[in-house]
Amino acid sequence: MRKLALFFAIAFLATAALAQDRPALTAQPNSVYVGADGKFEADPDTAVLSFSINPQEDTAKAAYDKASKAAEQVRQILRTNGIDPKAAEMGFLSVQPMYDYRKPTQKLIGYRVSTTITVKLKQKDFDKIGPLTQQLAEIDTAAGQNLAYDLTDMEAAKKKAVEDAFAKARSSASTLAVAGGRSLAELIYAAVDVNEPVRIMMAPRAQMMKMSAEAAPAPTEGFAAQRITVTAHVNALFGMK
Repeated sequence: MRKLALFFAIAFLATAALAQDRPALTAQPNSVYVGADGKFEADPDTAVLSFSINPQEDTAKAAYDKASKAAEQVRQILRTNGIDPKAAEMGFLSVQPMYDYRKPTQKLIGYRVSTTITVKLKQKDFDKIGPLTQQLAEIDTAAGQNLAYDLTDMEAAKKKAVEDAFAKARSSASTLAVAGGRSLAELIYAAVDVNEPVRIMMAPRAQMMKMSAEAAPAPTEGFAAQRITVTAHVNALFGMK
């Protein structure tokens, strides 16, 4: 009678867990089903700094020339900070006519050249982020600075998160089995769901940085780079002895 009662108790727990989690498994005799969350935190090894250049002038040529001048300023700033300009990537370049829509008849008022530049820095160059954001903000046509931290070997971090989640799931299953006077056996089934969050920190607007660049330290100074956190959820079905 005790074994029968234990089986029904375990089957009920497994069914309740299945109702909350994803897999629609049929509870098996002498088995226990558990779910657990795990995570792994790592220091980022790459910083991604992006910004846009958007000059507007009366003619397309004048706007293009101003964009070229701004691009050369970017290259010079990178060289000054010991960074190869090839570390910067240009995503696109567009030339668009600008109109005044306030009047019934659209009036051409100029042309705008738009481009986005992305600079990737390795961990050894993280101390250059502050000077770069300040100096790039001094470019008249530069705006919209964004700073994000990334991890190159994300797959290794995912594996660590899964290992943590599975260890917790196995521990919970073992505790439940022992509480019922049994011992844990082999793994019968497992499902994994890994979440890789994207965290982005916005740098202050260029106008604000221009006013305070000489009076205050860089916004990033004194702060550590934001850690990358990968989470995983494991559902596991174990046999029992």
